[in-house]
Amino acid sequence: MDALNPNSLDQVPATLRKQGWAVINAATLLAALHTDLATANAVHASWNDLPPDQHLRDGGHYRFRRHSCFRLDTATGELTQTPHRAHWQPVTYNALHGGFERMFQAIEPAICAHPVWQALLKHLGGLLAETKPVPTWFIEAHQFRVDTTGGIGRPTPEGAHRDGVDFVAVLMLERHQVKGGETRVFEADGPHGVRFTLTEPWSTLLLDDERVIHESTPIQPIGEHGWRDTLVLTFRQQAFQDPT
Repeated sequence: MDALNPNSLDQVPATLRKQGWAVINAATLLAALHTDLATANAVHASWNDLPPDQHLRDGGHYRFRRHSCFRLDTATGELTQTPHRAHWQPVTYNALHGGFERMFQAIEPAICAHPVWQALLKHLGGLLAETKPVPTWFIEAHQFRVDTTGGIGRPTPEGAHRDGVDFVAVLMLERHQVKGGETRVFEADGPHGVRFTLTEPWSTLLLDDERVIHESTPIQPIGEHGWRDTLVLTFRQQAFQDPT
């Protein structure tokens, strides 16, 4: 796995253009956000209050989530939360959960207003605009907790997939008493791929959704109760995905 300079994010746009994915370590990300781990973890604490995902079509009860949407003006850096809306994907990108609107509870207002949250979306949006210049990003934010109460949890029950956006950011926030959860990234139109496991809190995987497909393998407990917390951000130009 290619490593980025721990003191700079300057390589990110070039790395994304070259191979379609990039990993940012936690120290690099938190320094860019002008924050520290303790402050960032105040945001992560809200993952303890995620409601169950009521739309799992595999019959599972292992996923908890919240969802909200934002619009980022890449020229000014102005970030605006948009009215709450359903999450929708076409079946071409999500064969399991595509084709119907999924309404989730919104991310808590205090989290959306938190300086770390605001800085995170603005900074990642700016980096991605350097990779692909666009005037506006339509951002969907998903708080996920996948747990192992039933013996196994599936971070990506739909399997290897694309999301129908321009870029995806996957932030690892916590792995608690679990094994598995390996990340797999493959060329969408080629034979090459990589496999690795994100373990460091606030380490971040960036994906060019037009060039690669991705998945995470199931997790299993290594104690009484295990879980895996992630924040997934998708960045799309022009508009949010919707049935029309």
